[in-house]
Amino acid sequence: MLAFMIRRVFQSVIVMFVVALISFLLFRFVGDPVNQMVGIETTPEQRDALRVQLGLNDPVLTQFWRFIMGAVQLDFGTSYQFKQSVAAMIGKRAPATLELSLISAVFATVVGIPMGVYTGLKRDSWLSKMFLTVSLVGISLPTFLIGILFIFVFAVQFQVLPSFGRGEVVDLGYWNTGLLTASGLKALILPSITLGLFQMTLIMRLVRSEMLEVMRTDYIKFARARGLTRRAVNFGHALKNTLVPVITITGLQLGSVIAFAIITETVFSWPGMGLLFLNSVQNVDIPIMAAYLMLIGFLFVTINLIVDLLYVAVDPRIRVTGVEL
Repeated sequence: MLAFMIRRVFQSVIVMFVVALISFLLFRFVGDPVNQMVGIETTPEQRDALRVQLGLNDPVLTQFWRFIMGAVQLDFGTSYQFKQSVAAMIGKRAPATLELSLISAVFATVVGIPMGVYTGLKRDSWLSKMFLTVSLVGISLPTFLIGILFIFVFAVQFQVLPSFGRGEVVDLGYWNTGLLTASGLKALILPSITLGLFQMTLIMRLVRSEMLEVMRTDYIKFARARGLTRRAVNFGHALKNTLVPVITITGLQLGSVIAFAIITETVFSWPGMGLLFLNSVQNVDIPIMAAYLMLIGFLFVTINLIVDLLYVAVDPRIRVTGVEL
């Protein structure tokens, strides 16, 4: 296990280095940030002085090394647009995005797995057909359209849920949360369901297909022949052996939820990192864009490592020392 973890950490470091290189090179071609920071009355001498101040005239390797050293120390420089520390700005908005993503992932998992189990065990019932219809809608409709429909129905027509913002939040020092207030919880409902609906339908369909396949295997037939109860067969044997692919999809989808929360945050004016990133793209704020990409890469790498470790805990047939995961 220790050798496996060391190998995975080494691979993660390589991946993060590649992500840093891509983010550094990619954002060099999105435009000149000086043009976004100065007006038309700025003289060429002032422009050149600003470029020297920002280090934009330094050799590429020097800039990249400075970027890497800053990223290791969680120092991504100063925002060109807001003139504030990028790390402080992301840290201030990170709780909103992480809470939204976590609630969405919990919703997708808690609702998707039971629906998948039910549709796999009772595939001919009318409720299973209704679940499959809902999943088809969830996969087919784009996220922004689902969000707009929710706003129209629950915020405009029935006026029971807020259509924008995070509601009232509680400051806990380094973390501000809306989970401790009634308005914060109400504000989470629509965006979290919007963001988690696609993941929920994906998990449901995956669990359903895995259950249908596992229920036809010989060891399930032997378990029934031994006189085990239906609950023990369905949940103690069948469901447990479907969890490996479910863990994989759930883990990767959690990273995707955080990375692609931009659309949901834009629709609901959610004050998170995604909305900050979108504004930085519009204003060519390279430090924020690079920091956001690095953060998303780090989250994906960390989640993949956790998923690999969970394989062994869920399925004892997997041996880390003998199998390349």
